[in-house]
Amino acid sequence: MPELPEVEALSRDLSSRLEGRAIATVHIAAFSALKTFDPPLSALEGTFVDGVARHGKFLDIEAGGLHLVLHLARAGWIRWRDEVPKLPPKPSNKSPVAARIVLDDATTDQRSGLDITEAGTKKSLALYVARSPQDIEGIARLGPDPLDDTFTVETLKGILDRAGRGQIKGVLRHQGTIAGIGNAYSDELLHAARMSPFKPAASLDDREVATLFTAIKEVLGAAVERSSGVAMSELKGEKKSHLSVHGRTGEKCPVCGDVVREVSFADSSLQYCPTCQTGGKPLADRRMSKLLK
Repeated sequence: MPELPEVEALSRDLSSRLEGRAIATVHIAAFSALKTFDPPLSALEGTFVDGVARHGKFLDIEAGGLHLVLHLARAGWIRWRDEVPKLPPKPSNKSPVAARIVLDDATTDQRSGLDITEAGTKKSLALYVARSPQDIEGIARLGPDPLDDTFTVETLKGILDRAGRGQIKGVLRHQGTIAGIGNAYSDELLHAARMSPFKPAASLDDREVATLFTAIKEVLGAAVERSSGVAMSELKGEKKSHLSVHGRTGEKCPVCGDVVREVSFADSSLQYCPTCQTGGKPLADRRMSKLLK
């Protein structure tokens, strides 16, 4: 799933490609992806792109006073095409293309554009057209952006105190609490901070809050810098190659050499290093325990 660093990189890349360009049309192939009807998609035709922004994990393409907002969800992505096909994409279970943005080029008959794709059978990619990004519920309820200058140690402490006994892993992932951090980077942040994912949020003392704050700023900041300028097609590989524990079950921890462990849930999993994060004790994996009985 694209998280804050990848979406930020996409935002910067799209900004350089789209600003000042005219939108010829937007084709929808997966009709379930379009979540709004007013304003209509047709209202974007002939408008010029004024800029591209990020709100948490949402991409916001502003054009003609409107906002074309994308949430790539678990398996969505964006692919640049120097030349788009003349025929619009058709609804198909075999094609990953959910939507296509076609751009006009005043100097040539060739039309470039973006394919918005989604892999797999579980479709949750979302596309909105709105007069303001705050009209979209998912954006309106976002928590503070962890890379914004207004996100301070005091901000984080207040969030943790309000979360009470909530597990720190879930608090970091909750978009209404902190925007942009997902499953992968919450694992990475907690590994960098040497904290158990099950640690109660409000139990952190001032030193631990400061440690977690530093991990958030440094891990996410470094990922954004590494991703900046990387081609869209290479961003996923860039992310994976720099993860220390997430998705690395059974491999050696790059810090201490212990084996990275996993806890599985119904539709996701987390990874951690026992030596670095839990005092050497493996966390209970209830799903695996049931299978072994």
